[in-house]
Amino acid sequence: MIATLMKGPAAKKALLTSAALIAVAVAAGCAPKDASVKIGHVGPLTGSIAHLGKDNEAGAKMAIAELNKAEIKIDGKKVVFSLISEDDGADPKQGTAAAQKLVDAKVAGVIGHLNSGTTIPASKIYSDAGIPQISPSATNPKYTQQGFKTAFRVVANDATLGGVLGKYAVNELKAKSIAVIDDRTAYGQGVADEFVKGVEAAGGKVVDRQFTTDKATDFMSILTAIRAKKPDVVFYGGMDAVGGPMLRQMDQLKINAKFMGGDGICTGELIKLADKALGNNRVFCAEAGGVVGPYEQKMADFKERFKKEMGAEVNLYSPYVYDAVMVMVEAMKKANSTDPKKYLPELAKIQYEGVTGPIAFDEKGDIKGGTLTLFTYKDGKRESLKVIQ
Repeated sequence: MIATLMKGPAAKKALLTSAALIAVAVAAGCAPKDASVKIGHVGPLTGSIAHLGKDNEAGAKMAIAELNKAEIKIDGKKVVFSLISEDDGADPKQGTAAAQKLVDAKVAGVIGHLNSGTTIPASKIYSDAGIPQISPSATNPKYTQQGFKTAFRVVANDATLGGVLGKYAVNELKAKSIAVIDDRTAYGQGVADEFVKGVEAAGGKVVDRQFTTDKATDFMSILTAIRAKKPDVVFYGGMDAVGGPMLRQMDQLKINAKFMGGDGICTGELIKLADKALGNNRVFCAEAGGVVGPYEQKMADFKERFKKEMGAEVNLYSPYVYDAVMVMVEAMKKANSTDPKKYLPELAKIQYEGVTGPIAFDEKGDIKGGTLTLFTYKDGKRESLKVIQ
């Protein structure tokens, strides 16, 4: 319009100026913008095992910070990752509510949950939404036996962990009579059942089976019943928040048996919770995971970085959370997409070298070649006995 009202050099100059402005506007509109990608994390951030949930959350935060510092590009755009963290309180109902919140928030993937009891019911919600889920710590075999293509885990399951502990009680600790207690959660009952199978496979005998809850504080009744059976070993399927007080009450009743448990009690926090009842070489437990060879140095380096950046020691599964985030993003990079539908196939066939070891999944979503580490406690410290592959 302006050019039609002008003649000569003025009109030509106006046309050139207009064309330049249009070119700048078009270029600005076409320039790739940073892509924002939300990754969800769920764990118990409140309640009796909040120390474990916060440890997991810290591992996720550390991974997200490192990824953003690396300025990763996917589909030609620099990706900015953000962590959407939800509290499930280790409660199945709260866990499904947290899962739905993450689905509604349109997260690209989920790291969690911590407990099997929350992970299993939440997994259907993620599956229905087509959102990949990697649990860094849920060990109940049922999680990956549901047929969900979106469900993965980066640690060995209870069939491995409980079975090894059962055989260890009979073959190494020479236990003749064994009592078993569990908290009736998906995790606690699951690992206790597998422990019993391991004991029986090794020719051992379970003389009593008792039950409690994950909120209980008084175990005198069930421990009195157990004391009458004079067990060499008491196995507890549950978490450290209950295991520690239970061990103290065993001392009060003068039950001098060895105390065993799965990864739920195998924490640094147990030292405080059990106090003097911890003893030396009295408690034996196993952590789903463990590193050998060159990965020992990688894990040591990670723990040093974690302490420096997060201001705390690794409690239990934060390294596995860290690796789970990294594995998920690696699948996005391989697919050149953050769309769950596009990167899910890459996640299923991933081959990744993490701080916790090599990560690859079988057809169910279980980690291939999962390891576990046996521990005891001595002089107020947790000591590794051996890594079993």
